Amino acid sequence: MPEDARQPAEHDPEKTAVLPEDSFTAEPPDGSEQLRLAVAGAEARAEEQRNLYLRALAEFDNFRKRAQRDVEQAHKYGFERFAQDLLAVADSLEAGIALATSGGDRSLVEGQQATLRLLRSAMEKHGIREIDPAGARFDPEHHEAIAVQESETVEPDAVVQVVQKGYQLHGRLLRPARVIVARAPLTKSRADA
Repeated sequence: MPEDARQPAEHDPEKTAVLPEDSFTAEPPDGSEQLRLAVAGAEARAEEQRNLYLRALAEFDNFRKRAQRDVEQAHKYGFERFAQDLLAVADSLEAGIALATSGGDRSLVEGQQATLRLLRSAMEKHGIREIDPAGARFDPEHHEAIAVQESETVEPDAVVQVVQKGYQLHGRLLRPARVIVARAPLTKSRADA
């Protein structure tokens, strides 16, 4: 072996290089860069999967709430057809009472009135509410106008007569009230035109 190799080199300050400070922030060698990119890609995929999971969880929660609401609606309005059939019974009893009242048969009237009270009580118990708009303003959401009648004493668009009462089931319209609506009388100048 040569002598130079066995002896430690002397320290020469001029030959010692000082690394610049920015050399510590230089890019890592190629293998580390690939690893960093792979980690960043994995983190991005993990975040995407997390977002998909959260969306699926929210959709499932919305589905569960909709299903629960549908079940509640089915319980609440499930006997709607039955309720509509009861309305014809109520109409018939009311007509019978009106006819018997004019004829004077008091015991028949009292029996039918008692039956009608029981029927109305049962209807109210199950959420069926009567719509009787006599004297009220016409509301196309709850009333069906079957005729218009001129009137000087009743305000225009007011209900003059209720031909058939309407009914609601828990706030949902079962049948609109059939009514006759007032309108202002035609003036002579309007009638001639």
